[in-house]
Amino acid sequence: MAFPALAALAVTMTPTASAAPFAAYVMDARTGQPVFRQNADTRLHPASLTKMMTLYMAFDAIESGRVRLDSRFTISTKAANEPPSKLGLRPGQQIELRYLIRAAAIRSANDAATAIGEGLAGSEEAFAQQMTQMARALGMNNTQFRNAHGLTQQGHFSTAHDMSVLGRHLFYDFPQYYNLFSRRSADAGVAQVASTNRRFLDDYPGADGIKTGYTRAAGFNLTASAQRGNKRLIATVFGGTSTAHRNQVMAELLDASFPRIPDRVREVRPQRPRMLSQTTTRRAQVEPTPAATQPEPQRLVLAASPAPAARPSAEVPTASLVATAAPVPDLTEALRQAGATVATPAPVAGLSLSNSLRPRPRPGSRMAEAVAEAVAEATSAVPAPAASASLAAPVLASSVRPRAAPNRASPVNTTATASLAAAAATPATAPVEQTPSGSLKLNSSSPPRPRSETVILAAMGEGDLGNAEALEIVRRPADSGRGWAVSLGLYASQAEAERELLSLALQDGGVLGTARRQVADTRRGFEAQFVNLTRSQAQLACERLHSKARDCQVIAR
Repeated sequence: MAFPALAALAVTMTPTASAAPFAAYVMDARTGQPVFRQNADTRLHPASLTKMMTLYMAFDAIESGRVRLDSRFTISTKAANEPPSKLGLRPGQQIELRYLIRAAAIRSANDAATAIGEGLAGSEEAFAQQMTQMARALGMNNTQFRNAHGLTQQGHFSTAHDMSVLGRHLFYDFPQYYNLFSRRSADAGVAQVASTNRRFLDDYPGADGIKTGYTRAAGFNLTASAQRGNKRLIATVFGGTSTAHRNQVMAELLDASFPRIPDRVREVRPQRPRMLSQTTTRRAQVEPTPAATQPEPQRLVLAASPAPAARPSAEVPTASLVATAAPVPDLTEALRQAGATVATPAPVAGLSLSNSLRPRPRPGSRMAEAVAEAVAEATSAVPAPAASASLAAPVLASSVRPRAAPNRASPVNTTATASLAAAAATPATAPVEQTPSGSLKLNSSSPPRPRSETVILAAMGEGDLGNAEALEIVRRPADSGRGWAVSLGLYASQAEAERELLSLALQDGGVLGTARRQVADTRRGFEAQFVNLTRSQAQLACERLHSKARDCQVIAR
């Protein structure tokens, strides 16, 4: 759509026959709606506007965790040999990604852009394919990339509309990095770089980015973003005849478009593309082993093991329960013989009771009469002692009284139960101790050891029950391994040395910004030093200073 005022402006911007083809596009950044267009879908050379996509791919890789800002990229010979504009990288040099991004965005360095593409995709050709795929995902349907820097190449093209769409995505998708496009200068690691867009940023109020481009085939290109109040415009100009002409046309387009858009409008943010990442799976080559290739499966043979022990019989050995007959008549034996005369049911096969107490007979029964006769016969054979008036006193005197069961109020006879328990708990060959009275009891045993309340946290060596050795705590100083420094030389005064240290620390916040500044008062003058560095940090900092024609020396402290 072209408004009447902008239509007249378009006539004045028609390039001469010798200039590159002209195209322009202006959109409302809040909604993505077009405000002005002229040859907006004509495929032209984008020049260094290509680096907008290179940087978009780098920001996406950082956010997805594939790389980090401090990832170090190795510079290839191809990247180092790119024509200007360039940072001056050397083949084999390693540099952090953050510096490559600054150089590509601010200085528009071609060698830095190629290094980014090779570092992210392995080669510039593979990176260009990924850039084209991302362009399709963003809706840039008339764009195709062949390199990461934008130098003229067959099949490398874009449009003013597509570059404006890309600029809008940079603004909304990566706001944390967008301020990079508004910087006038930055530290690129090996050099301090100045912005190629600083003239337009300084001259046009509200401008805050984003990228310039120039080749002979493309002319002077610019994608810019500017804000006034609640309004924001993103515009692209292709085919300017000079930097001044391009900036003037961009300013006129923005001035004419701001009044044409509403002050308040519902913001429609662009949707970020969902790209499927490609991963390469490498299969390890493993030599086949005989065990894996033989046709017959291996047989596992167990070593000879001893035969299992015979299952113990359910019956309790009677040999351990036999007691020597008492010299005096036993009342229990008499009762047993008396009960034998009464018919009892046949015992069940496999079950037998040994020396259990018979229940008391019911009064008036045949059993009671037999028991009375047996008692009378047993007691008549023994003369009654003079001191006892009871007939059963001799029998009771020679017997062991039963012990009361634990935690029970009434005592019970546990003689037979104890005998059975002892026989079951001890081997069949163990002898049973006999008392003079003929009763059975267990051999004396030591009481169980009390349970220890100590909690064993870790098992020590076999048989090692001694105390663990005392833990030895070794402390290292906080600056362990940081005994290196970078000396900047001697200065006439302490204040001058401190100013120099502070200036360099602000310029290089990566290493020197974290080092401790120190001024040593020597006989020859005041020596400015960056201390508390590792050896690698000190060497890296000194190399950066050498690249800036600054004298320095790495010293060990």
